[in-house]
Amino acid sequence: MRNYRDLISDCVHCGFCLPACPTYVSWGNEMDSPRGRIDLMKGVYDGVIPLDAATIGHFDTCLGCMACVTACPSGVRYDVLIESTRAKVEAVAQRGPFDRAFRSLIFGLMPYPARLRLLALPLVAYAKSGLQALVRRSGLLRRLPPRLAQLDALLPSLSFADLRRDVAPFTAAKDGRARARVGLVAGCVQRAFFPNVNAATVRVLSAEGCDVSVPPGQGCCGALSLHAGRLEEAKRFARALIDRFDGSSAETIVINAAGCGSALKEYGELLADDPAYAERARAFSAKVRDVNEFLVTLEPQAPRGRIERRVAYHDACHLAHAQRIREAPRTLLRSIPGLELLEIPQGEMCCGSAGTYNLLQPASAREIGERKVDNVTSVAPDLIASANPGCTIQIQSIARERGADLAAAHPIELLDAAISSACDGAPTPRYPLT
Repeated sequence: MRNYRDLISDCVHCGFCLPACPTYVSWGNEMDSPRGRIDLMKGVYDGVIPLDAATIGHFDTCLGCMACVTACPSGVRYDVLIESTRAKVEAVAQRGPFDRAFRSLIFGLMPYPARLRLLALPLVAYAKSGLQALVRRSGLLRRLPPRLAQLDALLPSLSFADLRRDVAPFTAAKDGRARARVGLVAGCVQRAFFPNVNAATVRVLSAEGCDVSVPPGQGCCGALSLHAGRLEEAKRFARALIDRFDGSSAETIVINAAGCGSALKEYGELLADDPAYAERARAFSAKVRDVNEFLVTLEPQAPRGRIERRVAYHDACHLAHAQRIREAPRTLLRSIPGLELLEIPQGEMCCGSAGTYNLLQPASAREIGERKVDNVTSVAPDLIASANPGCTIQIQSIARERGADLAAAHPIELLDAAISSACDGAPTPRYPLT
């Protein structure tokens, strides 16, 4: 990897990134655009701009959506630059006590699936008892600090049954003749709050002739920490996950969350200076494929039943921009008979979720999310398909506040519903796509 100063020098300040950047579109402030932030990075590096609260604020308000990487004609590695810069920020930032406490809460919970599930128990009771609805109607949330109010707004719909769901350590290919051996990274938020996605992933892979292993004891992949500049924490999670897959016979490592997939593919760079893990990390990353990316390489063998739905597909940023995967999920959705695939206007724009961004920058996240929901509802879909759990939560929460019940599903859930419908002979999917 080239050094930080050389990467900064790649930017020629052409401005192609400006209309692609959600925060620049929101505010029109040069320092809140990619090239403006790169100017700040250069100034800090050269010692002519202090890394003070004002400068840090411009880095904090970057979503890290990587739309600028797609837009840039010069190949600027803004992804590496912002992650490296955030690591510098985390090393020196003098944040206030509430900010420090809130960040400690987020990173003490979200990367730990067991803690998330434990927390989910009272959250389900809070929602099912009617207390959540009462609190929302009371106006109490408007009196809380925005970050605390956002915690309630972003709670996904869960049931006690969801908290007990998990996938088996091994599932054989459905016909008994495996044409691929696949390992699944189970994730954190995905595993705790969207267990149907992992279950659907295993069923589809099995139906398409794959032996699927899910190594037990998996923790976080480190994506949230990596994208927030907590590099040592990210490295610790990466090493632990690599260890969990040691001895696995999987030829491919599959992930169904876009942000996680982006991080997993960076392990080779993340651990390049670790003599004990550098080669293992490169080998691990070389095996990683997003589930959509992997499935389009297989000739379909499982029949698809009809799903009569108008489906708007949302490009998750870390799938479309960071991993450059756009057509694969669309190809899978088009393979479902009866499904009408809708394109969202300005679909390349972020929804405002961006990992922990909608928790740490709720006002900006809402402004960006409002634009996304406007564009989604303009095509009048029956449901939205998204390949990242954070995007699903963000879009549904804003739609819900508007009084709209917008159903959502991962593309793999729709594919699972179609395959299950065909195999079971049922005219409709075997579980609700909500």
